[in-house]
Amino acid sequence: MIRSLLNRTLVGVLAGVAFAVGAAAPASATGTGPAQPTGGPCAYTPTPDDPAARPVPLPRDPTPTPDRGVVQVVLRTNLGPIPLSLDRAAAPCTVQSFLHLVRHRFYDRTVCHRLTAYPTLSVLQCGDPTGTGEGGPGYRYKDELPTNLPPAPTDPTGARRVYARGVLAMANAGPDTNGSQFFLVYADSALRPDYTIFGTVGRTGLRTLDRVAAGGVEPTADDPAPVDGAPARRTEILRAVQMPGRARF
Repeated sequence: MIRSLLNRTLVGVLAGVAFAVGAAAPASATGTGPAQPTGGPCAYTPTPDDPAARPVPLPRDPTPTPDRGVVQVVLRTNLGPIPLSLDRAAAPCTVQSFLHLVRHRFYDRTVCHRLTAYPTLSVLQCGDPTGTGEGGPGYRYKDELPTNLPPAPTDPTGARRVYARGVLAMANAGPDTNGSQFFLVYADSALRPDYTIFGTVGRTGLRTLDRVAAGGVEPTADDPAPVDGAPARRTEILRAVQMPGRARF
C-alpha cells in the first residue's frame, strides 16, 4: 500500500501531475485465501490487509438492491452545512454503503483531508477518519461508473469527461476498490470516467465548499503556494445525518 498524501486519492493525470493510490488486495484473516464478500449483488468484500479506520460491520446487501428514489443526507461541518442528494438509481450499491456508514457514524468528527486547486481539478476529498488519506471502512465494492458525461473541452484526446460543479463521487484505489472516501466537486473538473457518481451537493453546500476553496491549500515548508494538500481552512464533518422524507436544500 502506498503510504503518502496521495494514497486513496483520485486517479488521473491532470496538469502533468499523476494522482495515484494504492490498496491492499483482500485476503482472509488467516492469509490462506480471499475474504468472502457478502452474498448479494453488491458483493461488499472485507479487506483484512486494509482494516477499518473505525469499527464498522459490512453493509446489508439485499437482493435486489434498492435502486429508486433520492435520499437526503447533511454533512454538518464547522464551516457550514453540506446537504447531499444521493441518487439510488445512478449508483445503488454506493448509496447503500454510504448510508450504512452514515448510520454507523463513521463520518462523524472526521476532517476533509484534501483540497485540490488545479485548473482542471477542483475537489474537496473527505471520508477518512484517520485524516491521512489512507483510511477506509475495511471493505471494498464494485464501481458503478457514469456513462453519459460530456467530454472535457480541456482534453484534446477525448479521454476525460466533465465532473461538473456540485457532483458527489467516490474516490478509489483503482477498479472496484470503493470504500468510504468521497469527493465533492466545487468547480468543473476533467477526469477519466473512473469514479462513481452517486449524488449532488445542494446550494447551501456549494456555498460551504466555496468558503473552503477560497482559503486555498495549506502551505508547507517545501511549497508556500501548493495546489494540492490539506485545506488551509480546516474542514471537519461534525456529524453526518440522513434526513427524513423529502427534505430539500
